[in-house]
Amino acid sequence: MTIAPDLVAQILRLHDVEKWRAGTIARQLHVHRDVVRRVLGGNSAPVHPSPLRASRIDPYRAFLLETLTKFPTLTSARLLQMLAERGFVGSASHLRHHVANMRPRPVPEAYLRLRTLPGEQAQVDWGHFGHLQIGRARRPLMAFVMVLSYSRRIFLRFFLDASGATFTRGHAEAFAAFGGCARVVLYDNLKSAVLERRGDAIRFNPALLAFAAHYRYEPRPVAVARGNEKGRVERAIRYVRDNFFAARAYTDLDDLNAQALMWCEATASDRRWPQDPALSVREAFHTERASLLALPEREYALAERRGVTAGKTPYVRFDLNDYSVPHTHVRRALTVLADDHQVRILDGVQELARHVRCWDRGQQIEQPVHIEALVGHKRAARAHRAIDRLAQAAPASIEFMQRAVERGERLNATTSALTDLLDRYGARALEAAVSEALLRGVPHPNAVRLALERAREAAGTPPPVALVLPEHVARRDAPVRAHNLASYDRTESDDD
Repeated sequence: MTIAPDLVAQILRLHDVEKWRAGTIARQLHVHRDVVRRVLGGNSAPVHPSPLRASRIDPYRAFLLETLTKFPTLTSARLLQMLAERGFVGSASHLRHHVANMRPRPVPEAYLRLRTLPGEQAQVDWGHFGHLQIGRARRPLMAFVMVLSYSRRIFLRFFLDASGATFTRGHAEAFAAFGGCARVVLYDNLKSAVLERRGDAIRFNPALLAFAAHYRYEPRPVAVARGNEKGRVERAIRYVRDNFFAARAYTDLDDLNAQALMWCEATASDRRWPQDPALSVREAFHTERASLLALPEREYALAERRGVTAGKTPYVRFDLNDYSVPHTHVRRALTVLADDHQVRILDGVQELARHVRCWDRGQQIEQPVHIEALVGHKRAARAHRAIDRLAQAAPASIEFMQRAVERGERLNATTSALTDLLDRYGARALEAAVSEALLRGVPHPNAVRLALERAREAAGTPPPVALVLPEHVARRDAPVRAHNLASYDRTESDDD
């Protein structure tokens, strides 16, 4: 029996170097003692490599090498089709094994460790940290991370989206936390920074350019598929995942951001500075702070701006929810300004409403004054419609209602009563009855009703019947099933 070379070497090392006995070696390596004795006695048979067998791929090896040299990424499936046309009858798995060994490997690229001057550069990126369930809404939990390239100082802030407005808000909060901004900020090719890129031609996001102009820094995207150019923020995001977020308990987004701020100020700042192990990131940042660009005196407008339209109802839709507006501004194009905590709705420069932002979905966020004003407007509108109808059918009713109000009568009740009489008796009869009530000096609906009844009795017409009965009257007129009277039709013999 041939003993494997690695086992022979292990037995000899344990015996000669570690001074183990043969029985100990056999027990620990789970081999028979005779095997150990053969090795120690020099009787282990040498291992001779078996000769290579001919392969079906050998006649096609030169063709494969030439093809893969020209087309390094050509798939094994396509190569199998090409070889089959040339007479190859081997299996696909056998071909894949050989192609994997023959495919040319990319030349390893060496990278230089870049050193930056204090205050010269910062790197920015998003990190995705799962989702938060808020009511019925499932919001993404996004981490905005900015790292100063010289001192490695980290700024960390969590948001519930990765929109352009949120992106600029993260920058502004990072600059405020650092007490200044770097001269150059590196970005990946995300849409918040780069809208389009073809070679060296770059079309920046106009919102980011306006923000960079306000803070006087240069936005600079890295090359495509060159994540190593902003490796410091990539490592920082990995550090956040492992050192901060892993097994982290928090109640809500505000609590998570409060903990992130404390972590940046303490743990992340107390770690060793890579350029000088004798210093901490905190000490390196104190050196760098003086080299940062000063913050502008005027604050940048950070609220998210979005155009919306109010439909027939006094609400505007923003971020999966409906926010109320005054009913006087329905069917108009309005503007929403929103941040993490509030939503403002404007008509031009006039602020119409201000609401607490809701991160749930399908909710109606209302101000009671908006709804109450709409209800009052609807009631007044109904009254105005009834008055217009009466004025057209019986012009004398306008003077009648004015005199009724002067007597202290309620306008709504008077209008409703006259409208009901108009529906029952008609416009001509109502005009005559209202005129008679005015001549008598009694501007009250009962006087009009009595005049209408006298005119009807004089004409000998039947009383008018309302086509739709009030609900309480309709309940009284419900059909009643007649009782079976057979039990009352008893004969005298039955009585006896």
